[in-house]
Amino acid sequence: MKELIKNVRKADWQHFSDVRQTFNSADVYGTCVIFDVGGNKYRIIAKIAYGIKVVFIRFIMTHIEYDKNKWRSDC
Repeated sequence: MKELIKNVRKADWQHFSDVRQTFNSADVYGTCVIFDVGGNKYRIIAKIAYGIKVVFIRFIMTHIEYDKNKWRSDC
């Protein structure tokens, strides 16, 4: 998680492809970006406002919680 925060703070992302260059395991679903953290034990679901360079964390969940797909309606 610390590594994610460190990389996000110094990022200058303009598009999802830029996120992917920083985090090759990141994925996109609708308007959300999904980050795998903690050795693939956790997921962070975020929305990124590329124009103002802000990452809005919507959910932090375990892999089991993520698999229930309850987060998808927010994306």
